[in-house]
Amino acid sequence: MFLRHALDLLWPRVCEGCGGSVSGLSRYLCWDCMASLPLIEAPFCARCGDPVEGAISQSFICSACVDREPAFEQARSAVRFRGGVKDVLHRFKYSAATHVSRDLATLLHACVRTHFGRECLDAVTYVPLHAAKQRARTYNQARLLAGDLAKLMRVPLADGCLDRERHTATQTRLSARERVQNVRGAFVSRNGSWIHGRRFLLVDDVMTTGATVAECSRVLKEAGAAGVWVVTVARG
Repeated sequence: MFLRHALDLLWPRVCEGCGGSVSGLSRYLCWDCMASLPLIEAPFCARCGDPVEGAISQSFICSACVDREPAFEQARSAVRFRGGVKDVLHRFKYSAATHVSRDLATLLHACVRTHFGRECLDAVTYVPLHAAKQRARTYNQARLLAGDLAKLMRVPLADGCLDRERHTATQTRLSARERVQNVRGAFVSRNGSWIHGRRFLLVDDVMTTGATVAECSRVLKEAGAAGVWVVTVARG
């Protein structure tokens, strides 16, 4: 605690959310910004976690999951992809704000404990980047999140069990159907004998339609994974 205060005096931390000062046990998101995050609350799809408006008292499966059953068991996200968190994730992903990873992993950990606390998860893995994109960016934001989350959960990080073999166009401007086709066959599994029989937590930063995490889950299940649960920081 003394060391943290001393370092704050020498190199004051700035909140990635509001630009204000950060002190105490917070890292790079201040308490006010953490408290104002648009947390996802019920009602949401029991399978993919997509939140809906209105009063729904019973569990339900959304039409997208009914039409195309995802390969993962369940997916959940901590917050909605809007407001200040959208800017934070954009800087984390594209502007090398990698120091915020631990703060975001803390959100993921709370989400996992809330929704998957009863699941016996054997390992944490992540959505891989294509080698060319990772060289250009120098890091994979999903891998950073997965590494920090694995430490918080005290389970192994399954590094390299998925590989992105084919470069894909950005999903941003594609329809839900086009997103599925865009990532189909883009991923391959590695170390199949290690994957077999294990239950995985798959990590990514943002989930929109779920096409990418569903394809990664399908590949893991085909390699023999006993189950795949998905957690992301934000839901678009």
